[in-house]
Amino acid sequence: MPASLMSMARDERADLAAFLSTLTPHQWQAPSLCTKWTVKDVVAHVVSYEELSTWGVATRLIKGGFVNSNQIGVDEYAGLSPEQLLDILNAHLVPRGLTAGFGGMIALVDGTVHHQDIRRALGLPRTIPTDRLLAVLQRVPSNPRLGAGRRIRGLRLRATDVDWAHGSGEEVTGTGEALLMAMTGRPAALGDLDGPGQPILASRLR
Repeated sequence: MPASLMSMARDERADLAAFLSTLTPHQWQAPSLCTKWTVKDVVAHVVSYEELSTWGVATRLIKGGFVNSNQIGVDEYAGLSPEQLLDILNAHLVPRGLTAGFGGMIALVDGTVHHQDIRRALGLPRTIPTDRLLAVLQRVPSNPRLGAGRRIRGLRLRATDVDWAHGSGEEVTGTGEALLMAMTGRPAALGDLDGPGQPILASRLR
Protein backbone atom coordinates (compact mmCIF):
# COMPACT_ATOMS: atom_id res chain seq x y z
CA MET A 1 0.00 0.00 0.00
CA PRO A 2 1.52 3.38 -0.98
CA ALA A 3 2.62 5.60 1.88
CA SER A 4 0.47 8.64 2.62
CA LEU A 5 1.76 12.16 2.11
CA MET A 6 1.67 12.64 5.87
CA SER A 7 3.78 9.57 6.55
CA MET A 8 6.26 10.61 3.87
CA ALA A 9 6.43 14.10 5.38
CA ARG A 10 7.13 12.53 8.76
CA ASP A 11 9.88 10.33 7.33
CA GLU A 12 11.44 13.31 5.52
CA ARG A 13 11.53 15.32 8.73
CA ALA A 14 13.03 12.40 10.61
CA ASP A 15 15.77 12.09 7.99
CA LEU A 16 16.41 15.84 8.17
CA ALA A 17 16.61 15.75 11.96
CA ALA A 18 19.04 12.82 11.89
CA PHE A 19 21.23 14.68 9.38
CA LEU A 20 21.15 17.95 11.34
CA SER A 21 22.30 16.12 14.47
CA THR A 22 25.60 15.37 12.70
CA LEU A 23 26.41 19.01 11.79
CA THR A 24 29.09 21.07 13.47
CA PRO A 25 28.42 24.58 14.87
CA HIS A 26 30.27 25.98 11.85
CA GLN A 27 28.00 24.10 9.44
CA TRP A 28 24.89 25.40 11.19
CA GLN A 29 26.09 28.94 10.48
CA ALA A 30 27.05 28.25 6.86
CA PRO A 31 25.05 29.74 3.96
CA SER A 32 22.27 27.62 2.48
CA LEU A 33 20.86 27.80 -1.04
CA CYS A 34 18.12 30.09 0.29
CA THR A 35 19.16 33.67 -0.32
CA LYS A 36 20.37 35.36 2.88
CA TRP A 37 19.53 32.33 5.04
CA THR A 38 22.04 30.19 6.89
CA VAL A 39 21.48 26.51 7.59
CA LYS A 40 20.16 27.53 11.01
CA ASP A 41 17.74 29.99 9.41
CA VAL A 42 16.37 27.30 7.09
CA VAL A 43 15.72 24.99 10.02
CA ALA A 44 14.03 27.85 11.87
CA HIS A 45 11.78 28.37 8.86
CA VAL A 46 10.87 24.68 8.65
CA VAL A 47 9.62 24.64 12.26
CA SER A 48 8.36 28.22 12.56
CA TYR A 49 4.74 27.46 11.65
CA GLU A 50 4.34 24.30 13.75
CA GLU A 51 3.10 25.87 16.97
CA LEU A 52 0.99 28.64 15.42
CA SER A 53 -2.78 28.54 15.76
CA THR A 54 -4.96 29.35 12.78
CA TRP A 55 -5.18 32.90 14.08
CA GLY A 56 -1.42 33.00 14.54
CA VAL A 57 -0.86 31.98 10.93
CA ALA A 58 -3.37 34.57 9.72
CA THR A 59 -1.73 37.28 11.80
CA ARG A 60 1.71 36.47 10.42
CA LEU A 61 0.46 36.44 6.84
CA ILE A 62 -1.33 39.74 7.31
CA LYS A 63 1.77 41.25 8.88
CA GLY A 64 4.27 40.02 6.33
CA GLY A 65 2.42 38.85 3.26
CA PHE A 66 3.15 35.52 1.64
CA VAL A 67 6.83 36.40 1.13
CA ASN A 68 7.90 38.29 4.25
CA SER A 69 5.90 36.05 6.59
CA ASN A 70 8.62 33.41 6.22
CA GLN A 71 11.27 35.91 7.31
CA ILE A 72 9.13 36.92 10.29
CA GLY A 73 9.13 33.31 11.45
CA VAL A 74 12.89 33.01 11.03
CA ASP A 75 13.41 36.22 12.99
CA GLU A 76 11.16 35.01 15.82
CA TYR A 77 13.33 31.91 16.22
CA ALA A 78 16.67 33.68 15.78
CA GLY A 79 17.50 33.54 19.48
CA LEU A 80 17.23 29.77 19.67
CA SER A 81 20.30 27.56 19.53
CA PRO A 82 20.74 24.78 16.95
CA GLU A 83 20.04 22.27 19.71
CA GLN A 84 16.78 23.98 20.59
CA LEU A 85 15.69 24.11 16.96
CA LEU A 86 16.51 20.43 16.57
CA ASP A 87 14.45 19.66 19.68
CA ILE A 88 11.48 21.49 18.15
CA LEU A 89 11.87 19.61 14.89
CA ASN A 90 12.02 16.27 16.68
CA ALA A 91 8.91 17.21 18.66
CA HIS A 92 7.05 17.94 15.42
CA LEU A 93 8.10 15.14 13.11
CA VAL A 94 4.41 14.68 12.36
CA PRO A 95 3.36 18.01 10.82
CA ARG A 96 0.53 19.97 12.32
CA GLY A 97 -1.15 23.28 11.71
CA LEU A 98 -0.36 24.99 8.42
CA THR A 99 2.29 22.50 7.31
CA ALA A 100 -0.15 19.61 7.70
CA GLY A 101 -2.27 21.17 4.96
CA PHE A 102 -3.38 19.11 1.95
CA GLY A 103 -2.75 15.87 3.78
CA GLY A 104 0.85 16.71 4.62
CA MET A 105 1.75 17.93 1.12
CA ILE A 106 2.99 21.32 2.35
CA ALA A 107 5.35 19.75 4.87
CA LEU A 108 6.60 17.14 2.43
CA VAL A 109 7.39 19.60 -0.37
CA ASP A 110 8.80 22.26 1.96
CA GLY A 111 10.82 19.75 3.96
CA THR A 112 12.28 17.98 0.94
CA VAL A 113 13.34 21.14 -0.87
CA HIS A 114 14.83 22.76 2.23
CA HIS A 115 16.64 19.53 3.16
CA GLN A 116 18.33 19.80 -0.24
CA ASP A 117 18.97 23.54 0.25
CA ILE A 118 21.11 22.56 3.22
CA ARG A 119 22.78 19.47 1.78
CA ARG A 120 23.70 21.03 -1.56
CA ALA A 121 25.16 24.10 0.11
CA LEU A 122 27.27 21.95 2.44
CA GLY A 123 28.35 19.57 -0.31
CA LEU A 124 26.72 16.60 1.45
CA PRO A 125 24.41 14.99 -1.12
CA ARG A 126 21.95 12.18 -0.55
CA THR A 127 19.57 10.04 -2.57
CA ILE A 128 15.99 11.11 -1.87
CA PRO A 129 13.77 8.03 -1.43
CA THR A 130 11.99 7.45 -4.73
CA ASP A 131 8.45 7.53 -3.37
CA ARG A 132 9.02 10.91 -1.74
CA LEU A 133 10.82 12.35 -4.75
CA LEU A 134 8.05 11.32 -7.14
CA ALA A 135 5.35 12.62 -4.80
CA VAL A 136 7.03 16.02 -4.70
CA LEU A 137 7.82 16.15 -8.42
CA GLN A 138 4.19 15.42 -9.24
CA ARG A 139 2.97 18.33 -7.13
CA VAL A 140 5.48 21.13 -7.63
CA PRO A 141 4.65 22.18 -11.24
CA SER A 142 1.05 23.09 -10.38
CA ASN A 143 1.82 24.75 -7.04
CA PRO A 144 1.34 28.51 -7.57
CA ARG A 145 3.11 29.38 -4.32
CA LEU A 146 6.40 27.96 -5.62
CA GLY A 147 6.36 29.70 -9.01
CA ALA A 148 7.45 26.60 -10.91
CA GLY A 149 4.85 27.05 -13.64
CA ARG A 150 6.38 30.24 -15.02
CA ARG A 151 9.91 28.81 -14.88
CA ILE A 152 9.12 25.65 -16.85
CA ARG A 153 6.47 27.00 -19.24
CA GLY A 154 7.00 25.61 -22.75
CA LEU A 155 9.59 23.07 -21.60
CA ARG A 156 9.56 19.31 -21.21
CA LEU A 157 11.31 18.12 -18.05
CA ARG A 158 12.42 14.48 -17.95
CA ALA A 159 14.12 12.75 -15.05
CA THR A 160 16.91 10.34 -15.88
CA ASP A 161 16.82 8.39 -12.62
CA VAL A 162 13.10 8.04 -11.85
CA ASP A 163 10.00 7.57 -14.00
CA TRP A 164 8.83 11.18 -14.24
CA ALA A 165 8.35 13.70 -17.01
CA HIS A 166 6.30 16.87 -17.31
CA GLY A 167 5.32 19.34 -20.00
CA SER A 168 6.11 19.68 -23.68
CA GLY A 169 8.63 21.65 -25.69
CA GLU A 170 12.41 21.87 -25.55
CA GLU A 171 13.64 19.11 -23.25
CA VAL A 172 15.52 19.51 -19.98
CA THR A 173 16.98 16.32 -18.54
CA GLY A 174 18.68 15.45 -15.28
CA THR A 175 18.11 13.71 -12.00
CA GLY A 176 14.74 14.17 -10.37
CA GLU A 177 16.39 16.02 -7.52
CA ALA A 178 18.12 18.49 -9.82
CA LEU A 179 14.89 19.11 -11.75
CA LEU A 180 13.06 19.66 -8.47
CA MET A 181 15.58 22.20 -7.26
CA ALA A 182 15.59 24.05 -10.57
CA MET A 183 11.79 24.16 -10.69
CA THR A 184 11.77 25.73 -7.25
CA GLY A 185 14.21 28.43 -8.30
CA ARG A 186 17.64 27.13 -7.28
CA PRO A 187 20.28 28.09 -9.90
CA ALA A 188 22.79 25.81 -8.15
CA ALA A 189 21.07 22.82 -9.79
CA LEU A 190 21.48 24.09 -13.35
CA GLY A 191 24.92 22.52 -13.76
CA ASP A 192 23.34 19.10 -13.22
CA LEU A 193 20.85 19.54 -16.06
CA ASP A 194 21.22 19.03 -19.81
CA GLY A 195 19.22 19.22 -23.00
CA PRO A 196 18.20 21.95 -25.46
CA GLY A 197 15.83 23.49 -22.95
CA GLN A 198 18.47 23.93 -20.26
CA PRO A 199 19.64 27.39 -21.45
CA ILE A 200 16.03 28.58 -21.48
CA LEU A 201 15.46 27.39 -17.95
CA ALA A 202 18.78 28.87 -16.88
CA SER A 203 17.85 32.28 -18.26
CA ARG A 204 14.64 32.23 -16.26
CA LEU A 205 16.40 31.34 -13.03
CA ARG A 206 19.11 33.96 -13.41
